[in-house]
Amino acid sequence: MPYISVRTTVDIKKQKEEELKTKLGKAIEIFPGKTESYLMVDITGGCSLYFRGDNSKDTAFVEVKILGKSNRDIFTAMTNEICSILKSVIDVPSDRVYVKYEEVTHWGFNGSNF
Repeated sequence: MPYISVRTTVDIKKQKEEELKTKLGKAIEIFPGKTESYLMVDITGGCSLYFRGDNSKDTAFVEVKILGKSNRDIFTAMTNEICSILKSVIDVPSDRVYVKYEEVTHWGFNGSNF
């Protein structure tokens, strides 16, 4: 039940969107027991994001939500992987990326809860 949302200033073409989705689908496996089979990905390009009061450089904000708990080492590994993916696919430098994590205790799906 992971969810990843990517908001970026970059206008993303369909091919790059697919590449991001695929690479994020693989990256979610950094979390033990998580796979792409339940991953939902939201990619929104062309956002108006200001970082340090400036919107002249490409920027991204990523949210990762997971059912259950994790630890700092896994979050650090995931942040590193997300930054690497964003740099390689849409050329957003890691010093222009924020990643937010949320550990969720209740998650609904298909008419019930996990």
